[in-house]
Amino acid sequence: MNKSQAIAYLGPVGTYSELAAWGYVQHFCSGSSPDLVPYPTIPQAIQAVVKGKQHLAIVPAENSIQGSVTMTLDTVWELEGLQIQQALVLPIKNALLSNCQDLSKISAVYSHPQPLAQCQNWLDQNLPQAQQIATNSTVEGVQAAKQNPNFAAIASPRAAKMYQLPVVVCPINDHPDNCTRFWVMGITVPTISGTHTSIAFSLKKNMPGALVKTLAIFAEREINLSRIESRPTKKSLGDYIFFADAEASLSESRMQEVILALADITEKLSVFGSYGITAIAG
Repeated sequence: MNKSQAIAYLGPVGTYSELAAWGYVQHFCSGSSPDLVPYPTIPQAIQAVVKGKQHLAIVPAENSIQGSVTMTLDTVWELEGLQIQQALVLPIKNALLSNCQDLSKISAVYSHPQPLAQCQNWLDQNLPQAQQIATNSTVEGVQAAKQNPNFAAIASPRAAKMYQLPVVVCPINDHPDNCTRFWVMGITVPTISGTHTSIAFSLKKNMPGALVKTLAIFAEREINLSRIESRPTKKSLGDYIFFADAEASLSESRMQEVILALADITEKLSVFGSYGITAIAG
C-alpha cells in the first residue's frame, strides 16, 4: 500500500465516512486512485495520519441536526500537528434496515449514536418498543441487525445494498435537510488558502473576561465566527476548551493578527489551518 496515496476513514466499508471519502477522491484526486483504509473508530483513523501510517483521514466533524462530533474535536485537540485540508458537506439520508417488515415486531435498533439521535422523533413515534443500541459505526449496526430477524439498523441505502439488508423505511430523518460536515485531515499545510480557519484554545485561569476578550479580537477585525463551542478539558469541572471556525483565511493579514493576539491571552492555542468547503453528492 502506498501511504502517500492512502486515506483513512471511519469504517467498515459502507459508512457515511466512506461515502465522503469517495466524494473527496472524485473532486480532488483527478488522475489518481488513493487507497481507502477503514478504521474501527474516529481516533484510530486520525491517529493513523499522525503516526505516518496514512496520508489523510476523513472524519465527521459536525451534523446539521446534532451538532459537533465530540470524538473528533477531542481527538484533534489532544494530537499535535493536524491540519484541515478541506471540508466536505454530505447530505445524510438515514434508512431503517431490517429483515423484519413489521415495525411492531422490531425489538432493537442498532446504529452509530449520531444517526440514532438524528432519527429520535421517528423512532419514538414508530418504534417505541425497540431498544436503541449504539455502535461504533452505522455498518457495525447493520452487521448486528443481521444476526436477528427482529433487529433493525439505521444506515444509508447504499449500506443496505452492500450488506443485503432490506430497506424498511427511507428516509427516517427527523429533519429533511440533514447533512454532515467532514474534515479531511493531514499533517501538511494546505497549499490552497481556503475560506475558513479552525482553531481551538484554552484560557488562562483566574483571568476575568478572558472569553469576551478573545471574541473581541475577531470583532475588532470584522471577522465572523460561524461556530464557537466549548468542550471539557477532562482535567477538572468547569475547565473548558473552545473551538471556533472563522470566516477568513490565514493568508489574510487580519487573521494573522488574530492569531498573534490570541497567543498572548490564551493558555494553549491550536491552529488547524485554512480550508475550503465543498458540497458532495450523497
